[in-house]
Amino acid sequence: MTPDSIEASSLDPETLMLVRIAALAAVNAPSVSYLMNLEAAQELGIDAERVRGVFAAIAPIVGTARVASATGKIVDALAIEIELEELEEESMPSR
Repeated sequence: MTPDSIEASSLDPETLMLVRIAALAAVNAPSVSYLMNLEAAQELGIDAERVRGVFAAIAPIVGTARVASATGKIVDALAIEIELEELEEESMPSR
């Protein structure tokens, strides 16, 4: 679905990712959804400040509760990413 939605969109890649992050907050998406989308956003050079800007822009529409929930889920997603990296390091043979 993601490659198809990218091809179908007329938005540039950065705008598309910012819109997707806004949509995640709007639908109260799970942490893993943020993990995948924030990794893609980071590859495009989208930093935390731009994500905060998106949340500030959508808060009057989706509500501060959704923005607070999204922020918490991003923290969870970052914790998941750290755990995955630690597991990967542990599974690598020692030199």
